[in-house]
Amino acid sequence: MSKGLPIIISAPSGTGKSTICQRLLKLRKNLRYSVTCTTREPRPGEADGKHYFFTDRDEFKRRIRGHEFIEWAMVHDHYYGVPRGPLEERLDRGLDVLLAIDVQGAQTIKRKYPESVLIFVLPPSLSTLKERLQSRREAAASLAKRLANSRGELGAAKNYDYLVVNDDLDKAVAQISSIITAESLRLSRRRQVDLDHLIR
Repeated sequence: MSKGLPIIISAPSGTGKSTICQRLLKLRKNLRYSVTCTTREPRPGEADGKHYFFTDRDEFKRRIRGHEFIEWAMVHDHYYGVPRGPLEERLDRGLDVLLAIDVQGAQTIKRKYPESVLIFVLPPSLSTLKERLQSRREAAASLAKRLANSRGELGAAKNYDYLVVNDDLDKAVAQISSIITAESLRLSRRRQVDLDHLIR
């Protein structure tokens, strides 16, 4: 059985990354979501274990020392990390795994899993991004920090395999789904046995 693919989606806050991921999971049966661990507070509607594993800083640091994360980083003054066990178990079962992570984490995962597919989602414009963040009713300081960080994140987009503009949600989801299909069909990813049975 072929191993699954790590599919990494990164985007500035407010670009629609979470909504895109939810749509993709409903659309693709072989796709699973890698739930990230974080020290930030849950937003309204977020559930522990579904959207994130919410924890405090002491517990997060204990997990760092225990090498329980494939990667971790400090983003917007909070820790975020990808748990190692669930990711590796799903990939070994041949399942594709969707990771919604920041640009730092994406490069770390790519180094550890060179077969990873990196997709960067762009907002239609910075003004649209600002409007989306303001609609979350975040504190002014948090909003300013996320907008400032988004410029650096946009600069990292050049390191990704694909760029998708989320100016139409259905279109963006369809484009990313097509990318996943195309990547899974790459000859370099197919096991030799897939070809051998045709040649015989």
